[in-house]
Amino acid sequence: MNTSEPLKVLIVDDEPLARMRLRSLVEACTEPRAEVVAEAGSATQAQHWLRDHACDLVLLDVQMPGQDGLQLADALRDRGAQGLSVPAVVFVTAHGEHALRAFELDAMDYLTKPVRRERLQAALARVAQRLAERSAAQSKPPLEAAEAGVIVVNDRGRMLRIPLAEVLYLKAELKYLTLRTAQQSLVMDGALSDYEQRLGDRFLRVHRNALVAKAAVRELQKHAAAPGEEEGGEAAEGWAVRIALVDEWLAVSRRQVAAVREALASSGA
Repeated sequence: MNTSEPLKVLIVDDEPLARMRLRSLVEACTEPRAEVVAEAGSATQAQHWLRDHACDLVLLDVQMPGQDGLQLADALRDRGAQGLSVPAVVFVTAHGEHALRAFELDAMDYLTKPVRRERLQAALARVAQRLAERSAAQSKPPLEAAEAGVIVVNDRGRMLRIPLAEVLYLKAELKYLTLRTAQQSLVMDGALSDYEQRLGDRFLRVHRNALVAKAAVRELQKHAAAPGEEEGGEAAEGWAVRIALVDEWLAVSRRQVAAVREALASSGA
C-alpha cells in the first residue's frame, strides 16, 4: 500500500443507519485518511464483494442474520493461512461479550457502539501501521535472500536477517508465517509455498501449514490427532514430529510420514 493513499474500507452491517453513521465517521477521520469503497448488509454479500475486489480493512458487525461477523472473520483467517491476501478486520458492534473470540480471529481492534471518532481513528492508525510494516517487508527481497542463505524478516519496524542454518521451521498461522529459531519466534508475511520452492532440499513440508528444516527433525511419533489436523478432507494419520532445540511437536500429514522417516534415516537420528 502506498502510504499517500487512503485506506480502502468495506463496511459490513445489516443496519443501514449504522452503515451510514460509520461511513460519516470514516470520512471524518483525517489521520490516517480512509475512504469507504463499498458497503454490505450481510456477511454473504461481503464475501461475494471480496471475491472480486480488494480493500485494506473490513469494519465488521458481529450479530447479523445468517452468517455472522465472527464466521466471516474466520473465513478470512483461513484464506490468510493459505497465503492469500486478506484485509484487516476491526469489529464494530453493540455487544462487548465477543471481544475475546474476535481477537482470537486476529482482529485488529474491537469497537463498541456508539463508536467515538477518536477510537475509530486509533483503530485506523493501527491498521495503517500494520500495512506500512508489511509494505516495508515486501520492499525487501526475502525470497531472493533465502537463496543466498538468509531470510529477511520485518519485526516491529526492524529488518532482521536470519541465517537459514538457524531456522527450525516456518509455520502458516492466521494471516502470517511464524519463523522459529532456537531463541525466538518471529512473525512475517509471505506464502509457505513460495518458501518451499526457494529453500530447496534443506527443508521438508511436513503438513500443509508447516515447513521444517531436515536437520531439526528429531523424532516421529504417533499422537492423538487434534481438531483441524486434516488434509484433503481426510483425517490425519495422527503423527507428529519433534523439533530439535525447542522440543516442540508439529503435526505431520499422512502423505508426508514417509518423507519424515527418510529425513530421520538420512540424518542418522
